[in-house]
Amino acid sequence: MAENLFLPDTKNRKDLYEALIPQIEALIAPESDMIANLANISAALRQAFNFFWVGFYLDNQQGELVLGPFQGPIACTRIRYNRGVCGHSFSTQQTVIVPDVEAFPGHIACSSDSKSEIVVPFFDSKEKIRGVLDVDSDQLNDFSETDQVYLEQIMGMFSEKI
Repeated sequence: MAENLFLPDTKNRKDLYEALIPQIEALIAPESDMIANLANISAALRQAFNFFWVGFYLDNQQGELVLGPFQGPIACTRIRYNRGVCGHSFSTQQTVIVPDVEAFPGHIACSSDSKSEIVVPFFDSKEKIRGVLDVDSDQLNDFSETDQVYLEQIMGMFSEKI
C-alpha cells in the first residue's frame, strides 16, 4: 500500500509518544515548579517530533492567555480568551485540531509558516482550567486523533502536579 503523503504517520507517532511519555513523566515527577515542567514538556515534544512550534499559554485570569514556556520561533505574547485557536480551546475547554489554520475563522497568525495546529487545554488538580498546550506544524493536516489522545494524556499527568 502506498504511503499517504498528506496524512501523518499515526503508527510512527504512536510509537514515539509511547516512548516519550515515560521520559516526560520522569522529568516532571520530581519537580514541583510548574514553569520548569512546562519548559521540559515543550522541549521534549519539539525534540521528539520536530514540530514547528510547541508551547504554552497560561491564564492570567484577566481575560487573556499569556505566553509561557515554548520552543520555536517568536510567538504572540497575549491572546484573548475568545480569539484564535488557543482562545477557542481555552473557552470551550476542549482539544481543537485544525488541519489548515487558514480555514479556521479568527485564526491568529503569529507565524505565516504555521499550517496546522492542535491545542489542548490543561487543568489543575481541582479541575480548574489553567491554560493550553499549543502545537503548530509547518505541514497541512499534520495532527490526528493519535496526537490528541497522547497530548491529553501528557497534560493529564502534568495536571496532577498543579
